[in-house]
Amino acid sequence: MQLEIMPRKKRLPAGRAPLLLLLCQLVRALDVPLDLVQPPTITQQSPKDYIIDPRENIVIQCEAKGKPPPSFSWTRNGTHFDIEKDPLVTMKPGSGTLMINIMSEGKAETYEGVYQCTARNERGAAISNNIVVRPSRSPLWTKEKLEPITLRNGQSLILPCRPPLGLPPPIIFWMDNSFQRLPQSERVSQGLNGDLYFSNVLPEDTREDYICYARFNHTQTIQQKQPISVKVISVDELNDTIAANLNDSEFYSAKSNRERPPTFLTPEGNASHKEELRGNVLSLECIAEGLPTPIIYWIKEDGTLPINRTFYKNFKKTLQIIQVSEADSGNYQCIAKNPLGAIYHTISVTVKAAPYWIMAPQNLVLSPGEDGRLICRANGNPKPRISWLSNGVPIEIAPDDPSRNIDGDTIIFSNVQERSSAVYQCNASNEYGYLLANAFVNVLAEPPRILTSANTLYQVIADRPALLDCAFFGSPLPTVEWFKGAKGSALREDIYVLHENGTLEIPVAQKDSTGTYTCVARNKLGMAKNEVHLEIKDATRIIKQPEYAVVQRGGTVSFECKVKHDHTLIPTITWLKDNGELPNDGRFTVDKDHLVVADVWDDDGGTYTCVANTTLDNVSASAVLSVVDVPNPPFDLELTDQLDKSVQLSWTPGNDNNSPITKFIIEYEDAMHEAGLWHHQTEVSGMQTTAHLKLSPYVNYSFRVMAVNSLGRSLPSEASEQYLTKAAEPDTNPTAVEGLGSEPDNLVITWKPLNGFESNGPGLQYKVSWRQKDGDDEWTSVVVANVSKYIVSGTPTFVPYLIKVQALNDVGFAPEPAVVMGHSGEDLPMVAPGNVRVNVVNSTLAEVHWDPVPLKSIRGHLQGYRIYYWKAQSSSKRNRRHLEKKILTFQGSKTHGMLPGLEPFSHYTLNVRVVNGKGEGPASPDRVFNTPEGVPSAPSSLKIVNPTPDSLTLEWDPPSRPNGILTEYTLKYQPINSTHELGPLVDLKIPANKTRWTLKNLNFSTRYKFYFYAQTAAGSGSQITEEAVTNVDEAMASRQVDIATQGWFIGLMCAVALLILILLIVCFIRRNKGGKYPVKEKEDAHADPEIQPMKEDDGTFGEYSDAEDHKPLKKGSRTPSDRTVKKEDSDDSLVDYGEGVNGQFNEDGSFIGQYSGKKEKEPAEGNESSEAPSPVNAMNSFV
Repeated sequence: MQLEIMPRKKRLPAGRAPLLLLLCQLVRALDVPLDLVQPPTITQQSPKDYIIDPRENIVIQCEAKGKPPPSFSWTRNGTHFDIEKDPLVTMKPGSGTLMINIMSEGKAETYEGVYQCTARNERGAAISNNIVVRPSRSPLWTKEKLEPITLRNGQSLILPCRPPLGLPPPIIFWMDNSFQRLPQSERVSQGLNGDLYFSNVLPEDTREDYICYARFNHTQTIQQKQPISVKVISVDELNDTIAANLNDSEFYSAKSNRERPPTFLTPEGNASHKEELRGNVLSLECIAEGLPTPIIYWIKEDGTLPINRTFYKNFKKTLQIIQVSEADSGNYQCIAKNPLGAIYHTISVTVKAAPYWIMAPQNLVLSPGEDGRLICRANGNPKPRISWLSNGVPIEIAPDDPSRNIDGDTIIFSNVQERSSAVYQCNASNEYGYLLANAFVNVLAEPPRILTSANTLYQVIADRPALLDCAFFGSPLPTVEWFKGAKGSALREDIYVLHENGTLEIPVAQKDSTGTYTCVARNKLGMAKNEVHLEIKDATRIIKQPEYAVVQRGGTVSFECKVKHDHTLIPTITWLKDNGELPNDGRFTVDKDHLVVADVWDDDGGTYTCVANTTLDNVSASAVLSVVDVPNPPFDLELTDQLDKSVQLSWTPGNDNNSPITKFIIEYEDAMHEAGLWHHQTEVSGMQTTAHLKLSPYVNYSFRVMAVNSLGRSLPSEASEQYLTKAAEPDTNPTAVEGLGSEPDNLVITWKPLNGFESNGPGLQYKVSWRQKDGDDEWTSVVVANVSKYIVSGTPTFVPYLIKVQALNDVGFAPEPAVVMGHSGEDLPMVAPGNVRVNVVNSTLAEVHWDPVPLKSIRGHLQGYRIYYWKAQSSSKRNRRHLEKKILTFQGSKTHGMLPGLEPFSHYTLNVRVVNGKGEGPASPDRVFNTPEGVPSAPSSLKIVNPTPDSLTLEWDPPSRPNGILTEYTLKYQPINSTHELGPLVDLKIPANKTRWTLKNLNFSTRYKFYFYAQTAAGSGSQITEEAVTNVDEAMASRQVDIATQGWFIGLMCAVALLILILLIVCFIRRNKGGKYPVKEKEDAHADPEIQPMKEDDGTFGEYSDAEDHKPLKKGSRTPSDRTVKKEDSDDSLVDYGEGVNGQFNEDGSFIGQYSGKKEKEPAEGNESSEAPSPVNAMNSFV
């Protein structure tokens, strides 16, 4: 047996008194064990207002408990209901529940009435509520003929439903013939009475199938009203129909029809009254008509609307307050407002109350001689009346009991005896209802008994309260003590709390709270005890919580949830979405610690919770998943305020997909000129849903809108309706107007035409006008079609013209165009530059001056002057190479220019020509000039012949480019010892007419290095180097050990001679097989003679030279037998300071280009090697 009342508890005093609880019997209600004698208690009964389904058997419930088991009886409509006389009625065995079989025969209406059940045993009688049994009703609609409704656009309309009265009342909704719900909005909505209200009608409201449906839930049936036909006609249609019968003043005005301030459709008048019962839902309704559609607002006079209990329904036309109380009484005001005005309606609300309990009577268990009270307190509006019954009989006529005394809502019991046991009923009633409560008084003498199971194990999480049960029963009411341990004393610590039902509470259980606890219950009739056990467990914790995630649509997200728990507990991990189960979808994958959602979609956004459950505790952690994406396209595009050159565009934004819209992009299509091609119109802030657009004339506009957020741009919206603007004259004229002649006697006028968008109207043409700039002629004009060029013939050559091109269409002309200047066609210049003068700056550079030609003789745009110049060739060279002219062009009006890259000591000829856009004019008379001497090139070759022990003979060829008259040669030489060190340098001057020189008194068997160069009056030229060795002296050789007579040396020499002979034979054979060896071709393939390979025909090696030409040959190198070194001839070169020539210059102005003229090769004569061409000549030979 357990105490029913749990909240009250008593802390042990700080003075360490024993944990004893003396419970007040006057206010205590007990559950008596069923093995003890007790009066009946109603445990289950049907509701007071019991609506039954007439198609099913009737079941009226009445269950009760008691000892001995109670018997049951029924009354119907206040009189005894004899069950045995009705074969369709039976009572469920062991229960008072009635079962009425109407499925086989009988009607539900026969058993309609008020039923009450009585459960009785020797200790008393308990009664049920009055159960009103009524069958559900779903009557058909009465047949009626509904006339079609015709009304003007903008009028208000109420479509009545008036469903048949059913039980319970039906649920009303409006649909069409296809069972599709009719759309509702601020303009069209259903009232609380089921009628359909139109604040104003539109042509799209025209239809023939407005059908009101009534659904009766108890019988699961739907009834429908006859369809209502509505036709909405516009003002224009109405005027057309009555035009023949009415004069102009009687026509309907569209504006007056479409605009009016609000008036209420329901409720009527300025004020009304509403009464509601406490605890119900208060519903207040205001529906207004008007145009534009009114907006409804709600306020409470002298108060505020309760925040957590107020809701708006039906587009704010209905105000609902749930769990209404007396404090919600007062005046509520609804306001209907549109741009033309506002109206008000005040609803006075009174909240009444059916009786409700303040303190319902509770069962009393008393021992003989004890006192007690039954208290029955209720409230309501109006105040309910309290009446008492004893065992179902009004207490005024019940058997007298000297132990009781009635004091209004309280029955006081004194010195009760066993005969005082009874069941008392308290009835609290007013005009809105009643309350009935049964409470028994049971007089018993019972020793204590503990109802909690012995050795119960309690497991509790550390740092949480521990509640150890000790449910008990006894009469008189026992006292309870708690002990810890087998031999422990009564618990005296103030950390414990003993509840009135015997439960011991440890507010904060710790590990040391583990152990065995004993509870002891005592009264004057005996004692009982019971042991329970307590274990303390570690709390379950989430050590890694899921985290907030933002994922783009189509992506994958993972949430992690790691749990730490007591090792004796086995947790289970459950994932929830928005506090519900995860969707049954393969995209959701759960493993030990993770939840993975793949291919995330919009509906996956929400709160994901990880719940870790054990048998003792559970913990949870949540994270929000935001699914983001580019916005959905805007919709409901509407054009308003349509003017000639502007329009107002409004739209409804699509879902931003959890990423705020930052801007809207508006594009337009010109269906007349560029169908299918969308152009950028403007951009507006993401907070705007309207835009004022500037328009151009004669364009068939359609608009679309795109929303932009941080992830990108939405798809375009559906295109708006088309809007054709009126035609107008062009706003602009063609651009890029030019006048240039293609022939000497014409003027070609060109322009960039207007596009179709800029034409502003049909019939686009151009007015082309021109006249000579310096003349007195009037403008000549011609109107041409939509083209981009017009040619004026017969014009003077290169004359300035003033030109203008003006656009026009069928509406008119564009603004006056700007005037541009052009020129008629050019012709070749007529005059050559005069007074051409040449100033030779140095041996490679000359400066040319000339006088400008008269501007009129140029006959075109001056582009510059062009100098042609060429070098006079000798008769032998002229035969080998064609005359090559060089060209330099100097831009603009320059009258002088530099000729770089000239050859020294040369004879040049030049002339000058003026250049315009048509070409060159005549050449000036040729001017001749000579360049001064320059330094010569290196000698063409240097060879050393006839070496003797003390002399060497040098032979050379003069420089290929002397660049002047040679004055002398300079020879410098110095010895080189065995360690390649250089000796003293000897300087020797040689006359210019010499080509051979012998050096005497040289050291024998010594290597010398020679430096040789030529000189002119301008200075020294490039040098050529060579090395040679003097022969060994015979006398010295005789003093050497004569090894030629040694036998081993003779044998070695024979072997060497044999090998050389064999080598020569092999070379001879190979040469005869391969023909003549191509010496010339091999030499031509190498640009530098200093790196020529060995010549097979004479067995010599090419000369060796280091990078600086000053170091001796490396050990083992050999000098060619003929001591000849050939330097290649330099080719002619050109460097241009002007434009359009094939020349280059170094930074210092020296010329590094090459002539492009072809040079014929000369055959080699005798044993001399032919000259190897330079790489540049080799390339230029292909020019």
